[in-house]
Amino acid sequence: MFGIGGGELIFIMFIVLMLFGSDKVPEIARTMGKAMAQLKHATNDIKNEIQKGAEANGLDQKTLTDLTGGINSEIDKAKQNLLGDSANSITGFANNFTSEITNAANTVEGKPTDTTTEDVNEIEGPIKRQM
Repeated sequence: MFGIGGGELIFIMFIVLMLFGSDKVPEIARTMGKAMAQLKHATNDIKNEIQKGAEANGLDQKTLTDLTGGINSEIDKAKQNLLGDSANSITGFANNFTSEITNAANTVEGKPTDTTTEDVNEIEGPIKRQM
């Protein structure tokens, strides 16, 4: 309910009780209940007017649902394309980076690697010069 937990609700009720006293709290609750009911009725009236206007112009609920469903599916496809490609490219980059580090470490330690001899010579040259 509006992101308010049980403890927070009890704290709010305690503050209201302290501010207004026990004799005013039921009256405030009744007033708030009436206001919420009026707000609900007003929003339902607005929804009904919009729906009547849409039906008068040839738009029914099924057409609106199909339209919004098509838009939502296109948005989902775009999200999947963006997120799927970026996740795959990041994973691929991480795998390449890890394999290069492993190959460099193996070369430094003198272990055989899965790289070509040209790659090993490129790495070993500066290492041998430093020794």
